[in-house]
Amino acid sequence: RKRLKPLRTVVAWRGRAEWDQVMVGLYCGDGRLQQEALDRVSAWKSRYGPKMPLAVDCTAELIRCKVLDSSGRLRSHELILSYGLALVRFVNLITERKQKMVSIPLRQLAIEVDIPIWVVDLRHELTHGKLPRLALCRKGCDVVLDWLRKTYWSRQLGNNLCEESEEEDEEEEQEAMEANTELDNDAWE
Repeated sequence: RKRLKPLRTVVAWRGRAEWDQVMVGLYCGDGRLQQEALDRVSAWKSRYGPKMPLAVDCTAELIRCKVLDSSGRLRSHELILSYGLALVRFVNLITERKQKMVSIPLRQLAIEVDIPIWVVDLRHELTHGKLPRLALCRKGCDVVLDWLRKTYWSRQLGNNLCEESEEEDEEEEQEAMEANTELDNDAWE
């Protein structure tokens, strides 16, 4: 009898150290390190193509928006479009996997994967309504990046990158409720 060798998984990154370095670089807040991490993700994408994990791809797109925003090279309208595309892609890609043969409303899918409803509402406005304010797009980006950090990146590490205090969580919930109220003022069905 021949023994079967365990299946090996081929990935685009060199090893755990490179993965961890990119993860830390993306979330560090230093524009230069973030750009280096984005360049590395681009290299991974060229090697990995459509097999690239959605969370990595979405994180990179959102961080790219933040880097462009901090560079001062884009006007407000261009930034709204940039953030908007990244946020729409995030909601669509993350909820797409949960879609079954029957179409399920995005709001319901968002609840299942613990994405704040107001982010889905923001996606709806970006797709079907008038463009929201830049501040709301920035807030959506921050909330989604935090969601990705908690639900994907931290699990890859086996812990949380930076634990937030309960007070910060309460502040975020209050800001999310205020943002949701802004969207409700432009009510849509």
